[in-house]
Order: sequence, then structure tokens, then C-alpha cells
Amino acid sequence: MKGAVRLQKYLADCGIASRRKAEELIASGRVSVDGAVVTGMGSKIDPARQVVRFDGEVVKPDTDLIYILMNKPKGYVTTLSDPQGRPVVTSLLKQIDARVFPVGRLDIDTEGALLLTNDGGLAQKVQHPSHETNKTYEVIARGTVKPETIAALEAGIVIDGRKTWPAKISRVRRQAPCTSLQITIHEGRKRQVRRMFQAVGHPVVNLKRVAYGKLRLGGLKSGSYRFLGPEDLKKIYL
Repeated sequence: MKGAVRLQKYLADCGIASRRKAEELIASGRVSVDGAVVTGMGSKIDPARQVVRFDGEVVKPDTDLIYILMNKPKGYVTTLSDPQGRPVVTSLLKQIDARVFPVGRLDIDTEGALLLTNDGGLAQKVQHPSHETNKTYEVIARGTVKPETIAALEAGIVIDGRKTWPAKISRVRRQAPCTSLQITIHEGRKRQVRRMFQAVGHPVVNLKRVAYGKLRLGGLKSGSYRFLGPEDLKKIYL
């Protein structure tokens, strides 16, 4: 099929969701092509000849790309909708008509830096480990995290039978009964930071993402957001 693209890529390019999340949307039966529901991951479409719908609405590419950095509060989920009725992060975006989606996840009980965009290509780069986009978190962990434990976390530990990639830990301060520190990783496994500390016997008490690369949250207040320009985007990959 001339001009054909994979359906999940088309959805991402149109700002519906990241490519990974788009695959989940397809599998759940929420996407149709020319009136027929498509659930296969290998499906290709010709955007010039076929009509794609998501939840019944026609999907078309956005002409303007939007990039937003939000300070996500606790209590919000990083999905576009939630069957349990919990608040979603996009509800915090006021006076924005364009459809944007969260890049990756932050757990409902985790706060901090969250990118939102309608640029599927950027989302793919930020989330895929091969691009090694660093994400920095401030962690408060229960107990005294000893130097040998920090060394083990930095070298990588096994979670679900697979070793985590090397991490960098700094700014360690021990204040009984907890230890606060900063950790930088470039993987994006589900609840990865929490699971890493749980695996070494120091459950996370509080977790906040503070940076993507050199793009830092700074003084952005909880629940607030700002638009990003070209210079901001460059910092993500530094």
C-alpha cells in the first residue's frame, strides 16, 4: 500500500497518545479504520485514502505541535481517561483546545515534572531506552541507605528477572528515620524507582521527578504548567 504507515504511528503523529499507549488503545478496540474496528498491531493504513476514528471521532494530524511541562500533583493519573473516575492530568490544562497526551507515566502517588505533547516522535524518543533520555527524581526512602546499597542501585539490580541499567545517585542526606537522595535513570519501567528501592529494603516514602535531562521543573508550582520552546526541548537531551 503506497504511502502506508502503521496505525499506532499514525495515532501518535496525530497526538492521540504515545506509540506505546496507542498500541493499547488499538488492542482495546477503541480504534476503527473505514468503520471497521482494528485490533491487530501490524495494521497499516493510508492516511490519504482511509478514515481513522478513535472513540468514534475522526483522527487527523495536528498542524501545530505543542510542548508542555507540568508539575503534576499527587492524586492525578497520567492517562487521558480513567474508568475508576480518578482525576486525569489533562483536566489541569486550561484554555488549551489541542489534544495533547502525557509522555510516559507518573504514578498517582508521585508528583513532579511531566511532559505533555501532541508530537508522537518526541514522545517516542523520550520514552525509548535507546535514546537514553535522563530523568531525575528526588526520593525520600525509609531507613538509612548505606553506601554499599547506593553502589548496588547505581550498578543495577534485578527486577522481574532483568537488571536495571546503571543509575546515578547524588545529594544523599540521612535524616532518621529516612534518607533523602537524588537518582537519575534513563529507563522507563513501570514504578521503576519505587521498585528499585523496595528491592533493597528501603521503601519510598515520597517521590518527585524534577528533571528531564537538563530541563528542570524549577519553581513551577504544583498543578501549574508552562509551554516549552526550542531551547527548552534541546535541554531534554543534554
